Amino acid sequence: MPVSRRHFLEAATAAGVAGSMLAQSSPAPPRSKNDAIQIALIGTGGQGMDDTKTALRVPGVKLVAACDVYQGRLTRARELWGNDLFVTRDFREILARPDVDAVIVATPDHWHDRVAIAAMNAGKHVYCEKPMVQKVEYGAAMVEAQKSTGRILQIGSQRVSSIIYQKARDLYRQGALGQLNSVEAWWDRNSAIGAWQYSIPPDASPETIDWDRFLGRAPKRDFEPVRLFRWRNYQDYGTGVAGDLFVHLFSGVHFVTGSLGPARIFASGGLRFWKDGRDVPDVMMGTFDYPETPNHPAFNLFLRVNFVSGAGEDSGFRFTGSEGIMTIGYDGVTMAKQPRETEPGYTIGTFPLAMQEEFLKQYHAKYPEKRPSAEGMRSAVREVYSAPPHYSDSYDHFDRFFASVRSRQPVVEDAVFGLRAAGPALLSNVSYFERRVVEWDAEAMKVKA
Repeated sequence: MPVSRRHFLEAATAAGVAGSMLAQSSPAPPRSKNDAIQIALIGTGGQGMDDTKTALRVPGVKLVAACDVYQGRLTRARELWGNDLFVTRDFREILARPDVDAVIVATPDHWHDRVAIAAMNAGKHVYCEKPMVQKVEYGAAMVEAQKSTGRILQIGSQRVSSIIYQKARDLYRQGALGQLNSVEAWWDRNSAIGAWQYSIPPDASPETIDWDRFLGRAPKRDFEPVRLFRWRNYQDYGTGVAGDLFVHLFSGVHFVTGSLGPARIFASGGLRFWKDGRDVPDVMMGTFDYPETPNHPAFNLFLRVNFVSGAGEDSGFRFTGSEGIMTIGYDGVTMAKQPRETEPGYTIGTFPLAMQEEFLKQYHAKYPEKRPSAEGMRSAVREVYSAPPHYSDSYDHFDRFFASVRSRQPVVEDAVFGLRAAGPALLSNVSYFERRVVEWDAEAMKVKA
């Protein structure tokens, strides 16, 4: 997209501030568990505030600053976390503060890579909301920034820290499914809030909102507050149902199976109900071919997001293998073992009668006929693994992030994992809008020519 001279200079300034700070600082030693990790929130919307509330439950974490383009959210941040909280509309002021150790990046999607890269270059650790980037081509720079700066970068799809998904991964690795054949995953919603019909504050105006800063590298347009407060509805700033929800489902599949990603991507769907000016679909279905690799069998993935039908909100996974079916829900894992039949059976009705008799004679010699009995009934084991009441994978995800900030040990959902989850999700949009199959090299994290 074209970048104005003003925004080019802003980006250059941000990079310069970040680079000079990094040059002045040497890698910090691991912190004591008693030292507070001081964080800042960049993007003080609903997800950002929820993230921060969860992060502050982790012992030894303190919020010192917050940033947003809407003044009302900064006022609300001080109401929640104290009048001494530093607030600004310019994220570069956050990155210039030496008392900020880590940032939560919860901006609209089109700002994720720019803020996260600038933060890492400024020596800050980063918790970045999913999807990691708005477009696949922005991903390589995020991977390189994490590598070159040595900062901890964790993407915010909580499944990789969930004990529920860890249990599912353990069952998968133990061979409970036999050979994996297919995976279905879904996320259905039937509410205005679920379909991103977020409230617009009555005081939204050019005086209370830094409109140019919100737009960033997106196409220039006159002030239109619905685009800020419902930004997920627009391709210019968000990534639609695929970037919001498919990416969660990809993260879960990749964590459980250890797969790197699909080789072929095809998505379809449409705008069925929420015809409110949005330019992204409210129903999307995708099919994805995962290739056979030395460590993983080939399997097919089917994803569905539906904002039109269903009661309330429902999300889950169904892994189907040769020996059983594993289902993952909000509160646990169910494993239904379905052992294969030991006898092959026969279809001889079209054979000549004499041949049928000879066939049966040989068959029963090999598989002696048994009278049905209670002892001989085929077993079907159903095991349920439930998470504790009020379990929060979001808390565990932040707990692991801060543990890595202290120890400098790598996280699971780093830039590489984040791009391999975001890539096929974002390419689902490409497939949908361009009506074609997209080829993806998951190992190299590149679109195939």
